[in-house]
Amino acid sequence: MAIKLPQSMKLPAALTHLPREARDTLFMLGVIGWVVAPMLGELPLWCGAFTGVVILWRGVLAWRGQPLPGKWWRLGLLAFAVAATLISFKTLLGRDAGVTLVVVLLALKTLELRAQRDAFVVFFLSFFLMLTNFFYSQSLLTAAGMLVALLGLLTALVNAHMPVGRPPLWHAARIAGGMTLLGAPIMVALFLLFPRMAPLWGLPGDAMTGRSGLSAEMTVGNIASLALDDSVAMRIAFEGEPPAQSALYFRGPVLSNFDGLRWRPTEGFGLLRGEDAQLKVQGLAVRYQVTLEPNHRPWLLTLDATPTAPDLAQGRARMTAELQWLQDRNATELLRYQATSYPQFSYGPLTLEASLTPYLALPQGFNPRTRALAQELTASAPAGGPWGEALVKAALERLRTGGYVYTLEPGLYGRDSADEFWFDRKAGFCEHIAASFVILMRAANVPARVVTGYQGGQRNPVDGFWTVRQSDAHAWAEVWLSGQGWVRVDPTSVVAPSRTGTFARLEAPRGALASAILGTVSPRFALNLRATWEAVNNRWNQWVLNYTQASQLNLLKDLGFESPSWEDLIYLLCAIVVTVSLGGVAWSAWGRHRQDPWLRLLAQARSRLQRAAITPPDHATPRQLAQQLVQPASNRAPIEPNSPLDTRPATHTAIHTAIHTAIQADIQADTQAASQQGSHPDAQAFADWLLRLEALRYASAPERGALPRQLSTLRREFQQLRWGA
Repeated sequence: MAIKLPQSMKLPAALTHLPREARDTLFMLGVIGWVVAPMLGELPLWCGAFTGVVILWRGVLAWRGQPLPGKWWRLGLLAFAVAATLISFKTLLGRDAGVTLVVVLLALKTLELRAQRDAFVVFFLSFFLMLTNFFYSQSLLTAAGMLVALLGLLTALVNAHMPVGRPPLWHAARIAGGMTLLGAPIMVALFLLFPRMAPLWGLPGDAMTGRSGLSAEMTVGNIASLALDDSVAMRIAFEGEPPAQSALYFRGPVLSNFDGLRWRPTEGFGLLRGEDAQLKVQGLAVRYQVTLEPNHRPWLLTLDATPTAPDLAQGRARMTAELQWLQDRNATELLRYQATSYPQFSYGPLTLEASLTPYLALPQGFNPRTRALAQELTASAPAGGPWGEALVKAALERLRTGGYVYTLEPGLYGRDSADEFWFDRKAGFCEHIAASFVILMRAANVPARVVTGYQGGQRNPVDGFWTVRQSDAHAWAEVWLSGQGWVRVDPTSVVAPSRTGTFARLEAPRGALASAILGTVSPRFALNLRATWEAVNNRWNQWVLNYTQASQLNLLKDLGFESPSWEDLIYLLCAIVVTVSLGGVAWSAWGRHRQDPWLRLLAQARSRLQRAAITPPDHATPRQLAQQLVQPASNRAPIEPNSPLDTRPATHTAIHTAIHTAIQADIQADTQAASQQGSHPDAQAFADWLLRLEALRYASAPERGALPRQLSTLRREFQQLRWGA
């Protein structure tokens, strides 16, 4: 039957007039939408649209009180969802395909909510789906959003266990909040002591095309514009005074193999032993701690140059012959490590040898004008001098005085990207400039290669950590000079000195909404707010996401364990869980002991009446309950409130003796009336039990001595009563 509400009724009032089933359904649909919303950006577009339409459809049906769709409708939608998932992922297995299926199946399950069992299936599917949000993000915002989702699901679950009446949702929410607080100590113990294992999921593959960030290879020319990705790449905590911003070069992949269009690491050549780098360091050491965000790569970003392996909590690190540090697995979770670097260093062979040949290779038929420029520079170099240094200075001077521009929108480059940069466009970001410089050096017979990584960083004034963002990704060049080895040359700093000197960054154009918001907010306030939020996120990373097995073992050491292991974690966790459980049992027993046993029996009787569709008010006495029980349903009158029930222990006074005598007389009269009305024998037995329960409350002093025994007898008789059981 459709529900018709006045058109003039506002939404809050309309919600209060909805039947309970419709209200509870709308609340549950809202919670499901909250759970699904954060992951819509990670799922196929059709999945979000399909889920939204189904949930909206189910909400309209609940609001109007219309029947649910038939079986063939549901089967057709299920077939569409499975086929679309199979087309999108070519499989029904795996993380993304599995999450997509769970989302659409949860939405479809809401179309067959006909019993409490169906609601429980929806609840627990939603609990599982809530956890899958952490497959895609483990940020503080995601955790806060899922905490709200948890409270919403618990509220719906508690509300589903209240079958009588129309209890307000805030009452169920209060119970759910209390349950969460009671379970918090166990959750904290599990977090601190449950043995840490490798995650069961990873991050999606590199999808950074068109955005700033670090990649395993570099293609110059196929990106017309670059969007700055302002997300955090890593955070640095320096011990003591940090180096100057212009010296903050965090080394990543070294790209030496060029096929004319794409730069890649040389397979096999870059994986030699670190000892072959011939690294020599000098000056003061810089010690720091890196908190690396997950990037699904084995790279350990360190300052140039780091002679000793970074201190990892798990696994081991190794250095290539090109000074890049790698670990033996991909960084699929937050990674923290200690490192020691020396900004002053030299490495590589001092004389020309065969190992430098790969750094001179250029594909034939590409960039002919750059080759001609290299010949001109070589011919003009001073005879008998350090010709390598002269060529580098000549190329940098050309960049400084030739009108070259550092920009995020250089346009789309063609096949001969170096020629276009040096002679036509004269504009590009760091990849264009570094790659064109290296091609020019190789054409001039100077070994050179492209180094990628991050340059710079920004100190957070709130917590003192240096934040390195994806927008700080950078590419520079290294050239080999006789008698010096490999030398860093950053041609971008010549074109745009502010990029590395005063640490100015290019900014992507803002949209209309962002411009309007920033136009009404003080820039200083916005920076302070951002710094505070990032400091909070950093604490979340340090204390929660980066709480590793090593942190657990250190905790056990602080607790007095000499050589802790994961077995000790399990023993301690079991001991805490058992202790807390026993404490809960003791607390419950103490609470039951404190509660008046007479009131507890009355509450049990009232609960049994409610299951039989008799809903007396809370103020009803046992005698009034008995009268409601023996009367026919058509003749039952509402119970009027009277004086509050006295829950104090009875005393031997003349007043209580008179009350006791009056109740005994009423018992006989009510029992005779019940027999005359022909009530069911089980109902009459229940009514007689209720009257004796009320008489016991007003027992006289001599009878009070036998109260525990009489209560025990009434409790045993109550369990034997068949009516309403």
